[in-house]
Amino acid sequence: MTDMTLTFDAVSEKTPGPKWRARWDRSWPAYEAWFVARGGDGGPTASESRAALERHMPELVPTYDRLAELAGGTDRAKQFLSTWCPPTYLGGCSLAAVGDAEDVRLVRNYDLSPTLNEGLLLRTEWTGRAVMGMVEFLWGLSDGINETGLSIALAYGGRAESGEGFGITTILRYVLETCDTVDEALTVLHRVPSHMAYNVVLADASGVTASVELSPGGGAKVMDKAIATNHQSGPTPADRPGFTQTKERHAHLSGLETPARDLAKSFLEAPLIQTRYGEGFGTLFTAEYDPRATTLALTIAGERWDQSLDTFTEGQRTANYTGGALTASTDATGVRAGIEWSAAARVDWTRVGRDYAEGRGRSVEAYIAEYA
Repeated sequence: MTDMTLTFDAVSEKTPGPKWRARWDRSWPAYEAWFVARGGDGGPTASESRAALERHMPELVPTYDRLAELAGGTDRAKQFLSTWCPPTYLGGCSLAAVGDAEDVRLVRNYDLSPTLNEGLLLRTEWTGRAVMGMVEFLWGLSDGINETGLSIALAYGGRAESGEGFGITTILRYVLETCDTVDEALTVLHRVPSHMAYNVVLADASGVTASVELSPGGGAKVMDKAIATNHQSGPTPADRPGFTQTKERHAHLSGLETPARDLAKSFLEAPLIQTRYGEGFGTLFTAEYDPRATTLALTIAGERWDQSLDTFTEGQRTANYTGGALTASTDATGVRAGIEWSAAARVDWTRVGRDYAEGRGRSVEAYIAEYA
């Protein structure tokens, strides 16, 4: 059986340097295999990718240039790090934000296979402001918070088509590096195109919350309630809705009437919590952001890990999703064992999801072996 463990690292590095370079060296082989297998070399050139960043998110260009240098400066690394028109990728997740007279919270469940998450909580000051969040694509963010309290998180929008735009994790990084409020963030989300359909939920220290549906190639629609799962309001049906239970989770979120400070409790219970790790769809962590205190509470396999922008503490936790207990299970290099990463990168995960939705699903190991 595939090893159902994931090691989470909390790392602080004000400017891109040796810590980030070490993470690149550890993670790039797997990402490179995925990038090549999914046709990334046939996408925009390195110069075209950097030009897109200059056009849409110029404030990130100095950081991007530094990261590209640390990554070795190859054209492939530059293409990958830009996330301009990248290969498609899928995911799960439930999101909600609540602001009331006493508190404001943004909470998310991150639902995926333990083999496909970086497990990195990173605190930075890359553009002069403090930002911390859960990393994807080595510098983008799936969720995070900045020193003004602006908090943000994403969920896959349930549509596999793509358009000309950036990977959503880079857009979330940009929002936290340049915006102070939800209103400012909404302006960015309307302006900067996403390459796929994503749902984004936001909250700020004033208690303002929002939910936005992003369309492939650009376009944003602000929703009535600050909640999101893995479908959108338009006529295009979501991929594998039965498998992800997106409608059921959304209905549950719509009916929640809970104070902001108690919001996270609902995410630790059914139907929001997911435990189908062997099928590639389990809750890897629950992140609770407090915009006023600029804190993050991570719940990983039932254990809570508190972090703060002001008193961030580096450390490591290893989650065992088979039994739900925290155990140590990494090899001497700190890299997860038991997965053939090159083969995993070649798996058509869209096909896997559709197989499960139609009742033909097999184990993750079986799919990886098929593509080995």
